[in-house]
Amino acid sequence: MTTHTSPHLQHYFVPQPSPYPFILSGGMFTLALGFILSMNAFAAGSWIMLAGAAVIVFVVYNWFGKVIGENQSGSYSEWEDKSFRYGMIWFIASEVAFFAAFFGALFYVRNISVPALAGMDPAFTLWKDFTAAWPSAGPKGPAFTPMGAWGIPALNTAILLTSGATLTWAHWGMLKNNRSQLNLGLLLTIVLGLVFLGFQAYEYYHAYTELGLTLGAGVYGATFFMLTGFHGFHVTLGAIMLMVVYGRCLRGHFSVERHFAFEGVAWYWHFVDVVWLGLFILVYWL
Repeated sequence: MTTHTSPHLQHYFVPQPSPYPFILSGGMFTLALGFILSMNAFAAGSWIMLAGAAVIVFVVYNWFGKVIGENQSGSYSEWEDKSFRYGMIWFIASEVAFFAAFFGALFYVRNISVPALAGMDPAFTLWKDFTAAWPSAGPKGPAFTPMGAWGIPALNTAILLTSGATLTWAHWGMLKNNRSQLNLGLLLTIVLGLVFLGFQAYEYYHAYTELGLTLGAGVYGATFFMLTGFHGFHVTLGAIMLMVVYGRCLRGHFSVERHFAFEGVAWYWHFVDVVWLGLFILVYWL
């Protein structure tokens, strides 16, 4: 008797043993070691950091390229598609937790620590004139001018929200099998992301040279640059991922039915948009 195997019961694709996890762990260790040496004024630290970063880039390029090749060869089925989706969901969840920790630190400092210091009994504090006004550099922090919300930050908000719209438009092109709309929407999204980063770099230059707002500007400077800096790092990663997807689209990759790599990057980019809205409101505006 002949039995037929349902496509939903296909065997999960098992790749061949790979040296990439081992090499990647070595690159990450080298990067961390170089950073520690640099923080302790060892001259070789910067070069060791660069070597570790180079190893990581090498592994990511080749490992992801291998995954793309496996996908294009038809090795993956619905099982792998689901696993990639679950993996991306958990990755974004971890990113939510990452930013939640920094937003939590901002809340704690602004609503608990600073008012507590300002409310201490004058007989038992060294900072009798300290008030709970925010932004604050703390009792002994340097003077600075806080970053206004309605200049470059507001413009960057419009740019990032527009990039989310162009990416959604590109997705519609994918679903309609309109490759020209897909490619143009992706290109516009990449350009808008790079413009955002350019404005943020100028904002940092302005903060350091004209406002006195640096990482050393007390608790406000620390939270400002940690939140906006890590967000800028995530925009940079998102732009790189969009470039990779754009290059694949130009080569004819993806179909109406199978295009999770595009969707995963789109999820990530929309997450970055939402985080920026929180940053604009809580860091710049309020």
